[in-house]
Amino acid sequence: MFAINHAATALVIKKHYPEAPLSLLLISVQLMELLWVGFNFAGIEYSTTEATVTSVLDVHLAHIPYSHSILSTLVVASLAWLIIRKGFNKPVIAVATAIAIASHVLLDVLTHSQDIPLTPFTEINKVGLGLYAVPLAAFVVETTYGILCWWIYRGSMSLLAIIVGFNLANITFFSAAIPGPEALLADNPVLLTTVVLVQIVLTLVLVNRFSDRQDHIRQVKSKPTMPST
Repeated sequence: MFAINHAATALVIKKHYPEAPLSLLLISVQLMELLWVGFNFAGIEYSTTEATVTSVLDVHLAHIPYSHSILSTLVVASLAWLIIRKGFNKPVIAVATAIAIASHVLLDVLTHSQDIPLTPFTEINKVGLGLYAVPLAAFVVETTYGILCWWIYRGSMSLLAIIVGFNLANITFFSAAIPGPEALLADNPVLLTTVVLVQIVLTLVLVNRFSDRQDHIRQVKSKPTMPST
């Protein structure tokens, strides 16, 4: 799943756990992807592409045992829960953070082809329901999901524009018939990793900024007004 819709997931978690800071949730939903970025830059994990990249079908996450395995995700989510619950005595925030971390790989299982390993120790029995095998259907599902998250959160129109806008900006990755910047990614894994990192940072900053503003509006409106004398 693309960065904007992972960020949108944080909105739903925030709705159900209002005590949890949105900035923490936004980082948490992308924590495994940020590990992926670091591991790719370090050469610990790697991605490959076809000779020509026209859509997501031509990009392959060939080796992601540490950042995206089911076991790794559960371990990281559990550690985060333990640190926040026991170290900071924030049980609600601990649960919200663990859910946010786990959500990343769960959503990727729904969209990726079978490239997500069960553990870091084996390259067999990888999972993935393969929605990206039908790119345009994946685009519709991802965009609808992002809008649904916004609707559940009851966000502002500016926030909706950000979610829809980023999804539309990615449409060339979902259709070989629409040329776009993905062609530059062919045989260039460093650029691929950089593009992902840039999208993560931009979506987190923008969603956090406009969501916080909407939260403030809600709080102001909910405060009782003093009767005039």
